[in-house]
Amino acid sequence: MKNLIFFLFASTVYVAAKVADPVPLAIGAPAPDFTLPATDGKMYSLRDFSTAKILVVVFTCNHCPTAQAYEDRIKQLVVDYKPKGVALVAISPNDPLSVRLDELGYTDLNDSFEEMKIRYNDKQFNFPYLYDGENSQVSQRYGPQATPHVFIFDADRKLRYTGRIDDGEKPGTAKTHDTRNALDALLKDNSVSVEKTKTFGCSVKWPDKRAYAESAAGEWAKEKVELQTITRDALAELLRNNTTDYRLVNIWATWCGPCVVEFPSFVDMNRMYRNRDFELITISLDDADREAAALKFLIRKQASMKNFIYTGDKYKFIEAIDKKWEGALPYTLFIAPGGKVLYAKQGIIDPLALRKLIADSIGRIY
Repeated sequence: MKNLIFFLFASTVYVAAKVADPVPLAIGAPAPDFTLPATDGKMYSLRDFSTAKILVVVFTCNHCPTAQAYEDRIKQLVVDYKPKGVALVAISPNDPLSVRLDELGYTDLNDSFEEMKIRYNDKQFNFPYLYDGENSQVSQRYGPQATPHVFIFDADRKLRYTGRIDDGEKPGTAKTHDTRNALDALLKDNSVSVEKTKTFGCSVKWPDKRAYAESAAGEWAKEKVELQTITRDALAELLRNNTTDYRLVNIWATWCGPCVVEFPSFVDMNRMYRNRDFELITISLDDADREAAALKFLIRKQASMKNFIYTGDKYKFIEAIDKKWEGALPYTLFIAPGGKVLYAKQGIIDPLALRKLIADSIGRIY
């Protein structure tokens, strides 16, 4: 108990500490040193890149749609410039506890170190991907304003360029390739014509934003939770999905242990994606005399998505949902606009795999 009390007290003090918004590093300033863990299992410091003619430090993250839009271009920078003596390292400045679920609408992952490892492997990054989310102290010294934000240092590790990668967030739309222009100039021992540009992307989630992230819990607790009956005709219309939304349907019951265990994952997905072209619907197969118990469960789980209960012939319901479904609960469908079923699963879902499918379907960039 003493340890728990100390932990809570220490956490409160830490969260209360104000982190000042940083000022971007000035042109000509030396590169701040760092020692940070990377997703490849190593620790990296500035000296690990000492043999490079030029060092590119990119502040980026998992969840930001702009950051994701630039991932392949960052990889291509490594392919094109590593043979010329340019080293590139990426740092995530974000405190994962400062990110709300409803800020994750374009991704399957938050910005924790463990989830960074997943993104590193999924995208096969060809550069070190470092975590500074523990306290963001290194990032504060560089001063990134958004993700992604580039800092380019010469052989003496003096800052020669800071700003955007290029002027087109969507792949294939850029007309001015600022980072490449800076690298090409430096490799020729020329001055950089444009030393600083604006950045565009998600704001950095500094640790002092934890209170804002935590405030979401109070907002969600106030949302109305309802349970309505659904007919077979309405069910057929639901499955046709004549909307512009991708529709996730979870079929469950209060007496179904696996249903209860996985249900919080659906609540999280609703909070993540509901501001996109996405709709989550749950259908309870509890008997009519269990309707009050089903609603009580939904209220306890703060399930403010669309919730239905079907109390008719369950075997006809099973046939109407999916003729390949054997009838065991839980059962989950992911339906594209127009009714095409992209995912059908009897039993416990893999939340990460399903979030990946959702993010890829509704889009990771805008």
